[in-house]
Amino acid sequence: MGSNSSTIGDLPKNEYLKKLSGTEPVSENDPFWNQLLSFSFPAPTSSTDLKLLEEATISVCRSLGSDSEDLLEELVCCLMQLITDIPLIDLTYEISVEAISTMVVFLSCQLYHKEVLRQSISHKYLMRGRCLPYTSKLVKTLLYNFIRQEKPPPPGTHVFPQQSDGGGLLYGLASGVATGLWTVFTLGGVGSKAAATQAISSPLANQSLLLLLVLANLTDAADAPNPYRQAIISFKNTQDNSPFPSSIPHAFQINFNSLYTTLCEQQTSDQATLLLYTLLHQNSNIRTYMLARTDMENLVLPILEILYHVEERNSHHVYMALIILLILTEDDGFNRSIHEVILKNITWYSERVLTEISLGSLLILVVIRTIQYNMTRTRDKYLHTNCLAALANMSAQFRSLHQYAAQRIISLFSLLSKKHNKVLEQATQSLRGSLSSNDVPLPDYAQDLNVIEEVIRMMLEIINSCLATSLHHNPNLVYALLYKRDLFEQFRTHPSFQDIMQNIDLVITFFSSRLLQAGAELSVERVLEIIKQGIVALPKDRLKKFPELKFKYVEEEQPEEFFIPYVWSLVYSSAAGLYWSPQDIQLFTMDSD
Repeated sequence: MGSNSSTIGDLPKNEYLKKLSGTEPVSENDPFWNQLLSFSFPAPTSSTDLKLLEEATISVCRSLGSDSEDLLEELVCCLMQLITDIPLIDLTYEISVEAISTMVVFLSCQLYHKEVLRQSISHKYLMRGRCLPYTSKLVKTLLYNFIRQEKPPPPGTHVFPQQSDGGGLLYGLASGVATGLWTVFTLGGVGSKAAATQAISSPLANQSLLLLLVLANLTDAADAPNPYRQAIISFKNTQDNSPFPSSIPHAFQINFNSLYTTLCEQQTSDQATLLLYTLLHQNSNIRTYMLARTDMENLVLPILEILYHVEERNSHHVYMALIILLILTEDDGFNRSIHEVILKNITWYSERVLTEISLGSLLILVVIRTIQYNMTRTRDKYLHTNCLAALANMSAQFRSLHQYAAQRIISLFSLLSKKHNKVLEQATQSLRGSLSSNDVPLPDYAQDLNVIEEVIRMMLEIINSCLATSLHHNPNLVYALLYKRDLFEQFRTHPSFQDIMQNIDLVITFFSSRLLQAGAELSVERVLEIIKQGIVALPKDRLKKFPELKFKYVEEEQPEEFFIPYVWSLVYSSAAGLYWSPQDIQLFTMDSD
């Protein structure tokens, strides 16, 4: 290194690196440090360069830590100090990125294990000992890096002038060390696959978010909970002056308004959606704050857009978006307020021009579209269940449903009805065929029929819930119900649906009678007028009361089996300037990244 070294091939013989990795201590005032950091070493820019750098520095890496003293904990603590204590300016941007990237690489041993690691060197150093006091400060710094979305300084921007040969201590520290020296410590973190090619506007924010997610999803140590998760689930708003309970370790405060704004702006990425899910699900302070916002459309619309473009998103991203909606719909205040927010010209919704629609009606449209897509493509019961649960949670607060939203509710029921009849017919034909051939195994139509009937009942419960609690607010739903009244005839006497059909049958009968009395050839406007008059005239006590539909999201047992591979697949595909050899990765299959 130094000004005499300029190629990767020179590194194994470099006297400065030999001294750096040797056993002899070097004083912090020794001129050696200026000599080490004053160099014009070309920064690696590709996976090939990184691979060559790793091979060239194997002997240096082996020398570090060869003594009995454990230098790895020292390194991790120094990285944490770099991340949390160095002020972010143009001069320090790259070294901050590299310090965070090195932390990610330190934790990446998980990539090379098929099973989730519950004990590792990561647990040893990050969850106890000298690193533990940095927990809250590190989490806070990473969150603020994500919030600020700082772009890298322009190439060639430096606070102090460069020496003509490209050297100089400060310049070397900011650029050479950042992309050269720290990469020495990647310890196998390079490979042949480049990261995702999409432009990353803020490498610092991107790496910070990925490291934050990795830390949050570390499994608990045998004798202590994950302190980084504790910090994430307990931090408070800077405007909250109440004292922290003494039982909450690693607590800190952060500006919730800034965090909320950035989360709303960044939902196009998997990792930002995963952070939003983590905070909503685990941090009650954040959840309470978000649900009290009067501009929830800024958060909900990006989530709906993820679901709307389900064909272009990976399944994990869709799941996270859907679970976020489910968590939000657990709150009655949210379910009421979304029908009061009126939106104009939703350009990304292409099936129909929506010049004016409430956020609530749009949410219903997108969730129903997701169910229909799932019925024809993926047929994922988990997706169905969560979509229906979100609709059910909202159903008692349906208000002034847009006519198109009301139509789509009934259209979905029509689709389910046809599916039910088709499976029923197949089961009947199969049964007849089996009477003549005892050797042919019967398909499990009974199971298919049970699943469809569960979904049909759920849809009937959603319609019933709206009619029983919000009939006077939803003339468009009554109109759609009457227009497709024949659909419901077959379910009136069906033993699985008789109870839930009582109110629906009563509403159909009551309003059909009033329309019959009004005569034939009625306009749409006149029908709606008769419906509105009928709503006032219908005695409320004639509608049978049912328990309110309420579903709550609960993580399945051992959630780490889902989240840890997911997080690391995001690191693999999205980390800026980090490369791993795909053939060595065991944690997930490459088609899942």
